[in-house]
Amino acid sequence: MSNPPGVRPVIPHFSSGPCAKRPGWSLQALTDAVLGRSHRSKIGKAKLKRAIDLTRELLEAPADYRIGIVPASDTGAVEMALWSLLGPRPVTMLAWESFGEGWVSDVQKELKLKDVTVLKAPYGKLPDLTKVDPNSDVVFTWNGTTSGARVPNADWIKADRQGLTICDATSAAFAQRLDWSKLDVVTFSWQKVLGGEAAHGMIMLSPRAVERLESHTPAWPLPKIFRMTKGGKLNEEIFEGATINTPSMLCVEDYLDTLNWGKSIGGLKALMARADANAQALADWVARTPWIEHLATDPAIRSNTSVCLKVVDPSVQKLPADAQAKFVKGIAAALEKEGVAYDIDAYRDAPSGLRIWCGATVERADVEALTQWLDWAYAEAKAALPKAA
Repeated sequence: MSNPPGVRPVIPHFSSGPCAKRPGWSLQALTDAVLGRSHRSKIGKAKLKRAIDLTRELLEAPADYRIGIVPASDTGAVEMALWSLLGPRPVTMLAWESFGEGWVSDVQKELKLKDVTVLKAPYGKLPDLTKVDPNSDVVFTWNGTTSGARVPNADWIKADRQGLTICDATSAAFAQRLDWSKLDVVTFSWQKVLGGEAAHGMIMLSPRAVERLESHTPAWPLPKIFRMTKGGKLNEEIFEGATINTPSMLCVEDYLDTLNWGKSIGGLKALMARADANAQALADWVARTPWIEHLATDPAIRSNTSVCLKVVDPSVQKLPADAQAKFVKGIAAALEKEGVAYDIDAYRDAPSGLRIWCGATVERADVEALTQWLDWAYAEAKAALPKAA
């Protein structure tokens, strides 16, 4: 075996969700949590309202967008939007990775909508966005967490569109600039860019989305946790901190802590700059390393958070598919064993490869240290291949 690098990442957490905690985080950050009290108490609701207000401030979202804390993470937030809003218009579904594919399945197989257009692309690429019908409702992920490909901007969305845009922004919010004028519903979870704890989601509604909620009654029954209206009107309490089900006030405190950290370092601009710097450190290494490449080969659509990589060494590519996958998994396993990188294997439905989280809570120095270990783990795995390979 070759000698391992002398520099180690201080924080080896490169998982794409739940993601690394903010720099300097400790359990002491949670000592002000409202525990043993009702989330509907005055102090509990104040904490929840503070989380909503800080979310708006940090994301620079318009004052007339409603923001609510909802159950079941980003998945719950997206499902609320799909089940509550779709039906009156044709629907265009965009899918270029596993989560987008999941929303397609929900709309076609669960809601059983008939007038649905699906625009797909393989992992690492985007579908033809010029084919999106502005008269239809559009459902898409801003950043493909499992493919490393993101929309470069919202220029493809018409300002005078008739349909709603429903955007799953869970690995984009706080790290990529969202064009609010083009987005009617935005969802995300706490455990992505800000490294919060799991099980809580956020849903953000434009005035156009609220109008749809108040004018449209779905053709299917809505579970209680999906209901955002009461008596045909928006249930405003949800967007003031009265959550539909009981939230974890410990998780709320953790989210507040990281929101305050984001604000203290310079807000959205600083958070995006940190993610950009991390992704650039990885891109610089890829550029000088012949055995690895981005899954998203076009830099214009490349994610700065969930960076997905593929092994392009010809000798590895000659191996059978299962052996290639084993080779890459071996790199990830070796790094985990050394305690320098956890959970960086590709998502289970994605092509074989590595997925390295570069979001705002990660330190650039740790990414740079990781690249040395990636080279080491690759060399070790390559040396273990049969000589004929």
